[in-house]
Amino acid sequence: MIYTVTLNPSIDYIVHVDQLAIGDINRMKSDLKLPGGKGINVSRILKRIDTSSTALGFVGGFTGQFIKEWLKKEEIRTDFTAVKDDTRINIKLKAAEETEINGLGPNISQEEMSGLKQKLADVSANDVVILSGSKPASVPTGFYQTLIEIIRDKEATFVIDTTGEDLMDALSKKPLLVKPNNHELAELYNTTFNSIEDIFPYGRRLLKEGAQHALVSMAGDGALLFTENGIYQSNVLKRPVKNSVGAGDSMIAGFVGSFTKTQDPIEAFRWGVACGSATTFSDDLATKDFINELLPEVKVTKID
Repeated sequence: MIYTVTLNPSIDYIVHVDQLAIGDINRMKSDLKLPGGKGINVSRILKRIDTSSTALGFVGGFTGQFIKEWLKKEEIRTDFTAVKDDTRINIKLKAAEETEINGLGPNISQEEMSGLKQKLADVSANDVVILSGSKPASVPTGFYQTLIEIIRDKEATFVIDTTGEDLMDALSKKPLLVKPNNHELAELYNTTFNSIEDIFPYGRRLLKEGAQHALVSMAGDGALLFTENGIYQSNVLKRPVKNSVGAGDSMIAGFVGSFTKTQDPIEAFRWGVACGSATTFSDDLATKDFINELLPEVKVTKID
């Protein structure tokens, strides 16, 4: 089984206006409410590529109920930990420029944190747990490390998609996959990149420090995969860009969904690029048909 963990899910409230007038009344052109959160996005894409998962995390209130009902409609299994406070709402305001206003998230009690840890204690060897995204402010530093220890004690495998100290602390625990983008990787090691080749030593460093595989996304320059056997680059697929939300999550879903079936990191990379690209070219997360349409276009080249 694949489990996804989203500590701070949301409803993403997407609002389109022709032109935003600050300090005045604005009329929506259209709006859309979607379940949000990086792990939830991963579960939704896994479903589209015929891979089962169970979504874990903290949800509460009428907003949390919306998320549970949406995932039930998509036939995605959930085992969320109920919390007293409402799940947050993130506003994605799309005008001439895109503006985001992200909610703080609920206050999570010690009892609620213990509830999630108990659910993770049910994982077993051969399971994969995908830990994604930020923590609510009330969740203490080191909570991801606590979850990783539970996963490792059960001899399960984990993927971590976060940044900064939480990512650095996880590397020594040998995650199956990490996926910083090029900007996050540069920030992680306090450096800058002026070319794709500049990234190579730092991608290798992720492996040296414990990651089994590292994906580095580079927006319009495609993506890199670092493995013990070499560095691989994908081509860049060409379609109109519609959406930046969930592309990285889709890439992780494609990689993990494929890798759990084939144990082939190169084929998994192809699936990751197809899923991530399909979401970038869609209004919401990618559909199964669009992913399958793009997959033959993905070319992977060993570059080092």
